[in-house]
Amino acid sequence: MRFSLIVALIIALLTLIFAYQNAALVVVSLGTWQFQASLAAIALLTLFLGFVMGLLVSLPAIMRRGWKSSRRKQTIQELEQALDRQQQTIADQKRRIEFLERNLPQGIE
Repeated sequence: MRFSLIVALIIALLTLIFAYQNAALVVVSLGTWQFQASLAAIALLTLFLGFVMGLLVSLPAIMRRGWKSSRRKQTIQELEQALDRQQQTIADQKRRIEFLERNLPQGIE
């Protein structure tokens, strides 16, 4: 995670430096649509769109990981409750055994 964050920050910094040094106007054509903008604006827009596309592509994996984590937490909670019940049953049975050992007549086998 840290490595990808560092790489992203370096790319953003390089893009900003590029944008600052390249303020010339360029013509962008998309089919029949044309517009004129600074090279810096086009570079920043492209960087932003790439970031958004990367986020959209990784979103299903992020959501799946969150769901798995939630299910695992729920399973852990259920298992801890079952363990508590079992430990309570064991404690109850030990008390019962102790009671029976104290109160049963000696010599009965």
